[in-house]
Amino acid sequence: MSFGPFLLLALMEGLVTAAVLALAASGLSLVFGVMRVVNVAHGEFYMLGAVIAWFVTTLVPGPAWAGFLVALAVAPVAVGALAAAADRLVLRRLDYDPEATIVATIGLLYMIQQAALSFYGPDARPVAAPFDWRLQLPWFGYSGYKLFVVLAAAVVLLALWLFMTRSKVGLVMRATQVDRDVAQAFGIDVDLVYMAVFGIGAALAAVAAVLIVPIQQAHYLMGHDPLLLSFIVVIIGGLGSLRGTVVAALVIGLSDGVISMFFSPTLAKILATLLVALVLVFRPQGLFGVRDR
Repeated sequence: MSFGPFLLLALMEGLVTAAVLALAASGLSLVFGVMRVVNVAHGEFYMLGAVIAWFVTTLVPGPAWAGFLVALAVAPVAVGALAAAADRLVLRRLDYDPEATIVATIGLLYMIQQAALSFYGPDARPVAAPFDWRLQLPWFGYSGYKLFVVLAAAVVLLALWLFMTRSKVGLVMRATQVDRDVAQAFGIDVDLVYMAVFGIGAALAAVAAVLIVPIQQAHYLMGHDPLLLSFIVVIIGGLGSLRGTVVAALVIGLSDGVISMFFSPTLAKILATLLVALVLVFRPQGLFGVRDR
């Protein structure tokens, strides 16, 4: 196998990582952009989506694709509902104070993690892919399911962009993002908007987890890396910028795939952290963020 196929494989693996990372980070970015809340429990919502997907696929009879489709529908709704309830019962009572919400979401992180450990267990468990089709060329072969992950993530991100820019609900969310007090003065139920945004952000993380769990096994500690990488992506792209999130996810994902293939995964993480430091020093608002006036 020559250098070309190795490079292509690295780029494809990086593209899969970027697609899943863009989904997870877009939820984190949406929550901060609208609510100005740093959701430290975001990685646990990701983990919970994978764990629910495992439970659903084991309970649904029939072919693997049937269980996967049910999991893809059930897990984001369940995780989004849990996040909305957490917003209603906890974050709203704290009046979305930045310091208090960080502490609260840290507590929520441990609660979800320990609940998963109690009901799911400490073992990593696989979820069967919905199909095993493979792209096979004379000199290169690649998983058809991984290509599906990239396509599905692109469709979800496009739907999110259309929702935020073309729908009335998206317009209300963006108005709340610009000025909460003015939006409230015009009759917008800001508390309801915040609850919906927090739920949607968690649901996006769950979608990412359901897509990736046939590739990476479900485990109760699997939320740590996605949380860290999502923060890196959001900081580089710009807090609250969907375009910046997608671009930063592509940069991080592709570089991680190439560097991990030819050097080491540790070096990829070091360079990503260095890039965050450079962005914070020279452009604190991120590549596509807007500086506060």
